[in-house]
Amino acid sequence: MEKLKKSRAASFVAVTFVYVLASVAGIVIYGMLPFDWRLSLLIADVAATVITFVFSLIFKNASVYDPYWSVQPPVILIAFAFDTELTALGILLIVTVTFWAVRLTANWAYTFKGLEHQDWRYSMLKDKTGAVYPIINFVGIHMVPTLVVYGCILPAAHAIVYTVDLKPASIIFICLSIGAAIMQGIADIQMHKYRKKRNGAFIRNGLWKHSRHPNYLGEILMWWGIALAVLCSAPTARYLIAGAVANTVLFFAVSIPMADGRQSRKEGFAEYKNQTHALLPIKKFNA
Repeated sequence: MEKLKKSRAASFVAVTFVYVLASVAGIVIYGMLPFDWRLSLLIADVAATVITFVFSLIFKNASVYDPYWSVQPPVILIAFAFDTELTALGILLIVTVTFWAVRLTANWAYTFKGLEHQDWRYSMLKDKTGAVYPIINFVGIHMVPTLVVYGCILPAAHAIVYTVDLKPASIIFICLSIGAAIMQGIADIQMHKYRKKRNGAFIRNGLWKHSRHPNYLGEILMWWGIALAVLCSAPTARYLIAGAVANTVLFFAVSIPMADGRQSRKEGFAEYKNQTHALLPIKKFNA
């Protein structure tokens, strides 16, 4: 096991196996369930997450879950696409989500060092929570993100299942999502270049000059774009916005505070934080 974890190539193979197994299990379980498609999808999604969690315990590394965020959505949408007649909106949603997923998964693969390495956030939570970490691992690291992304992908799944027709206004928000995914890609490339040079305690160029977390901003805008694109074509299904709301709350309540907390250990963070907005470069005006 230790030899496998130290090998980047072997770790890739192991993680790929986990996701193939989880995807196949999710699809099979979904097909066996007699419930409404939303409930069946939720149960199948949770089951796939449980499989991923089990392997995170086997490998003693919660980062086994990391690709789930980007692998889950296109698998779900493409699986639904085989069982219905796609409209122009359905095609655009699949293309957009797949583009986002491929880019995000490629970035994960580029930064993946092997199963010997675990995301610093998980290690920090393990150190802080001690004996209750297994619960934190299952609920906080695995299940909560799965439920959030389930909510985010639900609008696109709704549009595919009910063959929702494309409305002109939807195109605006599809473009927003594509632009958000491109922005994330640019931000990641700029961060990779910064990490190679380390010219300063904080990255202060490109998108990062105007936002401390442009990658998070892109993720938030991505799912608001998907939700609003569907709502423009199916305005009565207002519940579909819940996933985008939950995703935004997750970043504001968890991701941004954790990232800023780690950065705050560096000298000069207070000045950097004062000069650079968390997400959008919004100027403050005095009354």
